[in-house]
Amino acid sequence: MRRFLRVLGVVVCVAGMVQSASAGSDVTLFRLYMLDGSVLTSYGEFARVDDSVVFSMAIGGNPDQPRIQVTQVKAALVDWQRTEKYSASARYQRYAEARGEEDFRILSNEVAVALNDIALSSNRQQALALAEQVRKTVADWPRSHYGYRQNDVREILSVLDQAISSLRVAAGATSFELALVAMADAPELEPLATIPNTRQQLDDIFYVAKQAKGAERVALLQSGLTLLSEAGTMISDASTLRREVESQIRDEQATDRKYASLSQKVVSQAKTYAGRASLSQIERLISRIPKEDAKLGGQRPEMVQAMNTAVQSQLFAARRLRLQRDQWLLRQSAYREYQKSVGSSLLLLVKNQNALEAIRALEGPAPDRLLALRQQLSGGAARLERMRTPDYLQSTHELLIGAWRFAENATRARYEAIEKANADSAWEASSAAAGALMMLGRAQAEIRSLLEPPRLQ
Repeated sequence: MRRFLRVLGVVVCVAGMVQSASAGSDVTLFRLYMLDGSVLTSYGEFARVDDSVVFSMAIGGNPDQPRIQVTQVKAALVDWQRTEKYSASARYQRYAEARGEEDFRILSNEVAVALNDIALSSNRQQALALAEQVRKTVADWPRSHYGYRQNDVREILSVLDQAISSLRVAAGATSFELALVAMADAPELEPLATIPNTRQQLDDIFYVAKQAKGAERVALLQSGLTLLSEAGTMISDASTLRREVESQIRDEQATDRKYASLSQKVVSQAKTYAGRASLSQIERLISRIPKEDAKLGGQRPEMVQAMNTAVQSQLFAARRLRLQRDQWLLRQSAYREYQKSVGSSLLLLVKNQNALEAIRALEGPAPDRLLALRQQLSGGAARLERMRTPDYLQSTHELLIGAWRFAENATRARYEAIEKANADSAWEASSAAAGALMMLGRAQAEIRSLLEPPRLQ
């Protein structure tokens, strides 16, 4: 216990030597070292996503609260060994400044309390278990705390090892296990990055813009223009840079227009060919896209991908339409035969639509007309139900049966309403007539569609 207190005294002395890493800012600045020797500054942590590195760049504003723009570079262009070495140093120093001493103080206090409990314990086995548990906690601590104060941790571990050895002897143990702890060396510390000056920020913007394309490139270049305007006379070649950037923006916008025009033309043609179920023409169109892209310099891969996706969807629609049309040709004679077989029944309902409208509106028809219609409709639904139709015509046929049955119910209920002067029956007839008219309309539409070749939806 006395030795542990001496170790803590050394720890307190060393704590006073930790210097502020970057006063005035809570954000750690990271560096991305590129293979060509360039260095980009990331405002906060960067993230590796697939084959890109996404990070935030400072682009003007107050150094304590700069404007930030999220951008990306290709991961293959980054010197990862150099970048990760600096990142480890930056994280270590930021942790040391922000939480290191407080976390280490908490650990030291926990160990001191545990050692005190061990010293006062009358149960040597429990004391030994506690000591081993504390030792494991201390041994694991540097790995989850950036290797901070690991030399001091080694000192604490040596105290705990002696305590554990003594407890094992007291417990009568005759053999001992030697627990070796491998600790990673603390990172080699490097000076922390600071917010780049205006010229450096411009260089970073233009460097990343060279790697970018399309809207991202334009956004970066426009940020460069804004920064040039803010800098004024601070940048000696500002006017030259401005002309170059404006020219690049015009070129990018012209390229965007060319690709947009190509996309509109290609997708429009694909839709036309799909409406004709012309698979071969769409496939030729797909093979043309890479050639047209090459003519434009292959500068918009994301637009080309979207174009390909749109044309592929039209190819899928064309294949489906071709199948539907082939199916229609196979069934065409059955459709025409069905139209002939139900033609007279359908015509009867159509001719009596005005009478059904009058029933629906509670204003007719005249009793003699109603009686004639009732007689004409009687038994018609049953006759339609006895007809044999293919499965693929069943839903259409059921619509016609439903329209006929509703019409029968409408005339029956209307006749009862007149006979008894019953308003409830008149409303019942009105509802049935409305159902008949609705189902008749749907049946007519479906029969018409059966007789025409399928079209692209």
